[in-house]
Amino acid sequence: MTETTTVDTLHGEALARAADQAVRAIPPAWPLTATVAVNPFLGQISETLDNTAARLARIGGVRLALPRKHYADLIAKGEIIDEDLVAALQASTLFNRIDLPALKAAVAEEPQKIAPLPTIAELAARATGKDWPGLVSERIGSFAAGFFDQGQALWAASRRNGLYAAWRAFATHDLTPEILGFKGFSIHVDETPETPHAAIERAAVSLGLGAEPGTYFHQLLLTVGGWAQYARHIQFKAEVEGRTDTTALELLAIRLVFEEALYARHKAAIEGEWQQVRRSHVEPVSPDFDTVIDGLLQVAAERAAQRKLAATLAAPSPVKVAELRPVLQAAFCIDVRSEVFRRSLESVDPAVRTLGFAGFFGLGASHKGFASDVSEHRLPVLLKPSVFSCSVVDHDEDADQQARFSARATRAWGRFKLAAVSSFAFVEAMGPVYAGKLMCDGLGFGKGKGPDAAKPRFAPSLDLDTRAVIAETVLKAMSLTEGFGRFVLISGHGANVVNNPYASALHCGACGGYAGDVNVRLLADLLNDLAVREKLTANGITIPADTVFLGGLHDTTTDSVTLFEDDLESDLAAEDIVRIRQWLAQAGRLTRAERARRLPRASADSVIERSRDWSEVRPELGLAGCRAFIAAPRTRTAGRSLEGQAFLHDYVWKKDEGFKILELILTAPVVVASWISLQYFGSSVAQSLFGAGNKLLHNVVGGIGVVEGNGGNLRAGLPWQSVHDGENFVHEPLRLTVAVEAPKEAIADILKRHAQVRALFDNGWLSLFALDEHGQMAWRYAGNFAWTDVRQGAASGFEQKAAS
Repeated sequence: MTETTTVDTLHGEALARAADQAVRAIPPAWPLTATVAVNPFLGQISETLDNTAARLARIGGVRLALPRKHYADLIAKGEIIDEDLVAALQASTLFNRIDLPALKAAVAEEPQKIAPLPTIAELAARATGKDWPGLVSERIGSFAAGFFDQGQALWAASRRNGLYAAWRAFATHDLTPEILGFKGFSIHVDETPETPHAAIERAAVSLGLGAEPGTYFHQLLLTVGGWAQYARHIQFKAEVEGRTDTTALELLAIRLVFEEALYARHKAAIEGEWQQVRRSHVEPVSPDFDTVIDGLLQVAAERAAQRKLAATLAAPSPVKVAELRPVLQAAFCIDVRSEVFRRSLESVDPAVRTLGFAGFFGLGASHKGFASDVSEHRLPVLLKPSVFSCSVVDHDEDADQQARFSARATRAWGRFKLAAVSSFAFVEAMGPVYAGKLMCDGLGFGKGKGPDAAKPRFAPSLDLDTRAVIAETVLKAMSLTEGFGRFVLISGHGANVVNNPYASALHCGACGGYAGDVNVRLLADLLNDLAVREKLTANGITIPADTVFLGGLHDTTTDSVTLFEDDLESDLAAEDIVRIRQWLAQAGRLTRAERARRLPRASADSVIERSRDWSEVRPELGLAGCRAFIAAPRTRTAGRSLEGQAFLHDYVWKKDEGFKILELILTAPVVVASWISLQYFGSSVAQSLFGAGNKLLHNVVGGIGVVEGNGGNLRAGLPWQSVHDGENFVHEPLRLTVAVEAPKEAIADILKRHAQVRALFDNGWLSLFALDEHGQMAWRYAGNFAWTDVRQGAASGFEQKAAS
């Protein structure tokens, strides 16, 4: 092998690594049918927020912070106090020369706007006066919408040989760039290498990148917005399933081909500027003064919220839990919306107690609905399905067949309405027939899709030993192994809205963007099984003979609860079901009254109507406001208002042999909650990069996402209306505070075994506290397995450090 060949090989390997790193710097985005919250900084958890902010300022032109006025107002109101600002300064290792007066002075001055490093398309646009970045975005978007389409298009695009090959076939015949002045582009594409890896290498040589493109590849993927995130989602899913995928890498190759072609055409005019930009991309990323100030104010706001949470947990409990056996135990998802409902439900009668657990209730089900062949993964996206289920009407094949015929007829009718030939004639001939439907829906009489009436069951069925193991595992994870009530309601949650492409984003994140009805019905049926109970008794978990498990579904938009009592083998006594329904109805009214105070133009009486309103862009606020995750016995939080801002997971560490449940909590629910928290964070502070824009301008594309207007980049993340009410933010972007009642040594031991989870805490993406035996926030995790005793700090304003 010659020296030149060796160098070329090394350069190729270095470029391949750089391309892979750029792809992994992009967060995945799930389709609208099963939207789940994703941490937009997933690829940056190995660095701090300050470094990430500096990176995204360089390549995205955004500051990862709210305007300084927001913090100035909090200081003026006394919500952020000097103690919080001093704590932020003491925690910072970047600028020791900043003192409290300097920090306060900086709050009064808004930082200068920043511009990202220009791409070649932007340099060419400056040189020629033509919108080349707009053309690139529009042509990639037009192709990607067809390639990724999930059934919305009438004619499916070819996916043969993958994204890059399909695009080359498309682009060599696409005349739009030529018409708009990009002469010779189709010929350029035809001459590109046939593989994406070779195309990336050729472009790197043409652009003079060498073996180290720095942050340039990451920037190019940011410029195609949600298309890169959706491609990354395809790769993410493949890797969870043990496969490989290069879709996102191929999208990078496509974007590079546009850069290469524009550079060849305009090299003389932009060469000098491009050389300077190229050098800037390879310089180390480091935060500037304004970025550091933003980071300090962010920490101060979080310290203020933690101080408030600590005071709430330290206050004497306003309620006393009765020692009598509860009539109703209600287990809800840890979703922050459940906190308000749980508190309301417990207040209506001392015979009611509640629990919190991840909403898929330990059943990682891949489910097929009635008369459907679509597999719905009703579990966290980090996991693979462990069981399979379906909704079946026993001995009724005719009903199944009729439902399938009906669905096919509906799809055919829809295609006929939209077809190029028949669409205009359809409107002329059939338009008046829809007058009644339009009037009913416009007046709010329409309804969203509810849960299947058919009871779900495992398919294939599970043997008794497997069912018993599942039941035992779930009950232990819920810390529910004794003290069973007369009735145990297992309630998932979902949202029922109309005219809302983001409906699945309001469903259960732990259920993969679906409602939680299937999981709770499967689990209730499992725990009512007498044979399973006998096995549990033999293993030390005795469920009283009169305990009945009942599945339910909490509609978070209306705060009504559907009970699946028809799933039971025997009927409940009428007075029992009436009493349970009355308790749930009372709790719903209390919850709606509390939620209405945050919803724009809402009252307690109008909340239900809003869910059926076609024009309502905020039928509910989802998880806006989330800021804390608490894993502790319910007694630590019962009766205390956490304002719908906390994930509440029941956990009793003294029942947790070997701290296996604690390990599960820190590596699954905490990670999912961090994804939710950071998605709201990113959609608030960097809406242009990580938000979905204005709902009023959305058009659904390919059944997978939305664009603003009639084309261009896919928008991923949360719409502006989900984080802002038109005047103020409804979500204050705070990184999640995790408080766990468990020995700090056990927590640290788990972090040692899970580097990715530890990185979230060590790099400040989450804050971690250990609660003491009184349920108070006693120890703050300081990183690198060190802890800080904050109990003394609460009284004196100083913190004492101690090694774990």
